[in-house]
Amino acid sequence: MLTIYGNTRSRATRCVWALNELGIDYKRIALDHVAGENKTPEYLALNPSGKVPTLVDGDVVISESLAINLYLARKYDNGLWPSSEADRARAEQWTIWAAAEAEPHTVTIAIERMFKPEGARNEAKAKAAEEALGPRLAYIDAYLKRRDFLVGDQFGIADLNVACVLASLLVTKVDLGPYPDLARWLTTTAARDAHTKAREA
Repeated sequence: MLTIYGNTRSRATRCVWALNELGIDYKRIALDHVAGENKTPEYLALNPSGKVPTLVDGDVVISESLAINLYLARKYDNGLWPSSEADRARAEQWTIWAAAEAEPHTVTIAIERMFKPEGARNEAKAKAAEEALGPRLAYIDAYLKRRDFLVGDQFGIADLNVACVLASLLVTKVDLGPYPDLARWLTTTAARDAHTKAREA
């Protein structure tokens, strides 16, 4: 059985979402990274960075949530992994876009509006991140016009990986009004049962 390390307040939830979509049995070890449970010698032997998540699949050990999801989609494909070479490249393209272009800004917004104690939050930093994110949101919004999915004609790993990076926008008071096609796609994708279960697990 696969093992995924990380609690619901970590990026491990992204991987649990993928596991749920794929219908794979797994064990979740909910390490509390805030309490330092990811710094034990046993865990550092698996992942010397001490970060979560980490996936253990037999002899295979992988870190980085989006890379874990690409691995899972490839190996245990039930429709998440595109069938054509071009679409597989597009799935990887969108995954890299999410990590490089969107996530630095979504993380800053979430930290400053959700995770820091209220008295320590810096709204100016959040607004600056939101402004920097704007052109990225406009880009994906334009791409999603007349499309229900990022790659192909069904929900796939590209949708999952991008949505798990952007989903925090639904709760961090970012105005998605200027991006109606993105808002439509993101709301629908985040409402999938596999995602809801991952957040509750």
